[in-house]
Amino acid sequence: MTELLRTPLFDVYKEHGGKTIDFGGWELPVQFSSIKEEHEAVRTKAGLFDVSHMGEFTLKGKGAEAFLQSILTNDVSKLKVGKAQYNIMCYPNGGSVDDLIIYKQGEDDFFICVNASNIEKDFAWMREHKPANLKLVNISDSIGQVALQGPLAVNTLQKITDVNLAEVSFFGFTNGKVAEVPSVIARTGYTGEDGFEIYAPADEIVKVWNAILEAGAEFGVLPCGLGARDTLRFEACLPLYGQELSADISPVEAGMGFAVKTDVEADFIGKAVLKEYKENGAPRKVVGVEMIDRGIPRHGYPVYINDELIGEVTTGTQVPTSKRNIGLALLKAEHTAVGTQVEIEIRGKRLKAEVVATPFYKREKK
Repeated sequence: MTELLRTPLFDVYKEHGGKTIDFGGWELPVQFSSIKEEHEAVRTKAGLFDVSHMGEFTLKGKGAEAFLQSILTNDVSKLKVGKAQYNIMCYPNGGSVDDLIIYKQGEDDFFICVNASNIEKDFAWMREHKPANLKLVNISDSIGQVALQGPLAVNTLQKITDVNLAEVSFFGFTNGKVAEVPSVIARTGYTGEDGFEIYAPADEIVKVWNAILEAGAEFGVLPCGLGARDTLRFEACLPLYGQELSADISPVEAGMGFAVKTDVEADFIGKAVLKEYKENGAPRKVVGVEMIDRGIPRHGYPVYINDELIGEVTTGTQVPTSKRNIGLALLKAEHTAVGTQVEIEIRGKRLKAEVVATPFYKREKK
């Protein structure tokens, strides 16, 4: 039996009552208090997540931007130093290698964050396609990462950093200190809330974690696990690789067309298929579904209209706050209009549901 991987923060989980599970080969906390309490904290106050299992690469050298433009779907040429960009790497058939965030640290100097389960695959894919002069380095083992998310994230973090956080815009980042630890502070996240993702040396990330919880105690900041991370991102309709995105599901089908710029000059991998999908429609589409009958849609459950199998649920749950039984489902495009009545097979029974508008949650802009 393969031993589970652990992040540098593993030993502090038990201090907060963390219950761990196997998540893609990593032993990570599913919850500390309860998924509902942690979900609520992020929506109303703030929550702190250990995301040190994520992967990080550096890419440097003349032509680094042009290379990224050739393998990524978004327009990398628009990225300014100090800004981050959501992006997707695709296969020639339009399916997704991974979704990721790139950070432009300087001209032809990039920092890249990828999904934990795809670290080796992504690194091999990029290495296979890059010019020989570019230096691509996997620094995942040396980096720890935490995500502080919620409306009081800025109040909490400002107490322990030398950076003026008001000057860090959405999808902006800067180098600074958090609890005296040199860090990259990015105004990004995966919850639909304002917040920050903080990258620091792996051997000092415990110090950062403890300092944030101490600073956030007066604001009700809670440590949060994978359970709340999933319900929060799902409620905001942010995709999870392996569910809404995969080698078989393109970013256009997943509703991530905003990050697919087919008008760029670069002939990026997968462009021809994605351009066809954007111009003439993809054969399938990820949409929201809500149960009419009593039942909770789950990943993999088949979806029908009459006796025709039209797709399957990619993610589904009962949302902790509203108690709505909702899901995301990849369906044949002709059956994706809001209000379309469908049936979801749950434990051998087909139960009524309907296609509903997304996202399920959107933060109010102040």
